[in-house]
Amino acid sequence: MSRLQSSLLISGCCGVTLCFSITFAADPLVTSAGKALPLPGADAPVVPDPAQIGGEADSTVQVANLIYAGVKSSQCFSDHFLATAEKDSTISTSRRFHAVKLSADEIYNFPLLIMTGEGDFVLTDAERENLRQYLTRGGFLLASAGCSSKEWNRSFRSEMADLFSETPLQALPMDHTVFNTVYRVEELAAKHGEPKPLEGITLEGRLTVVYSEDGLNDTAHAQGCCCCGGNEITNCIEVNVNILAYALLF
Repeated sequence: MSRLQSSLLISGCCGVTLCFSITFAADPLVTSAGKALPLPGADAPVVPDPAQIGGEADSTVQVANLIYAGVKSSQCFSDHFLATAEKDSTISTSRRFHAVKLSADEIYNFPLLIMTGEGDFVLTDAERENLRQYLTRGGFLLASAGCSSKEWNRSFRSEMADLFSETPLQALPMDHTVFNTVYRVEELAAKHGEPKPLEGITLEGRLTVVYSEDGLNDTAHAQGCCCCGGNEITNCIEVNVNILAYALLF
């Protein structure tokens, strides 16, 4: 696979600067090397770069897994892909997720949020508004139905329809930029037969939500969790690394 390396310098509104390089699959869809990320106007504050948490360096990229609908957690989503991202892209990452309540201002400290689970759920009004503000201000949500849960899938789709009625979830073509950052992912593979396509929500030309109905959880690397008959995406590590890189680049 041919690759090119791009150096990134990202400045956030908290005065924190991240400097690192990412190795990309050579593809015309990838942002050109060395190009500074555009900042929105004063009326649309960007999601800050991740704050220093847990003694990690300022340049360390941190990812949050959400506690939502009161007590539901996203613990059955493996953080194994973070180590792979650091090895294959030279993004400096925290090796563990940080559990964060969706209703808390703390979500603005993270460029990427993970949301997963099983069974029905309903977000609170405070959680909905916080998520809406986070996404419209430059944040990114990776959502995944745990164990391909039909109930969770139904609830998540309902919440997204309420939040973004004019920009619904749509299937992402395999030539989308998100599949061509660190790795060139040409197709999805699943445990049982044909996988469903990943879906996304695009706001003002920027993909800001990626959702998998089958699941990107990588439960083989999640302690105490299993797919339990679901049709989990088996090349999820590469996909999740790509999503992390996309969330940082765009």
